[in-house]
Amino acid sequence: MKILLPVDGSDHTKHMLAWLAAHDEWLGNKHEYTVLTVVPPIPPHAMEFLDPEFLRNYDKDQAEAVFKPIQAFIAQHQLKATYIHRLGNAGDEIATEAGNGHDLVIMGSHGRGAFAGLVMGSTATRVLAACRTPVLLIR
Repeated sequence: MKILLPVDGSDHTKHMLAWLAAHDEWLGNKHEYTVLTVVPPIPPHAMEFLDPEFLRNYDKDQAEAVFKPIQAFIAQHQLKATYIHRLGNAGDEIATEAGNGHDLVIMGSHGRGAFAGLVMGSTATRVLAACRTPVLLIR
């Protein structure tokens, strides 16, 4: 099974990884894992005030910071994973990547509820709305 693991380095990601570790059926070499992080773009009006070198490496540096603890988890459980990062809206990018042949998306969610998600927006809500791939939300 091809499993997409969207991560952002938050406590929700840590909770999702802890849940995975406690459920052997989702771990193991019988699955292919893709770890995805989505870096938000820098607003165009802010770009003119930033160092060009910072801008050149912005998305890669942000992704590497998120991936570092995830790589330790993957290595600890002797798994193999592909790591990718995108620049853009997290919900849209996760849904798009899920459509690239993944069988399941497993992601953490804050679990604020429908009203808070409606008012504030939610990456999980956006993924559920846009994704044709089954999504397992871990609260």
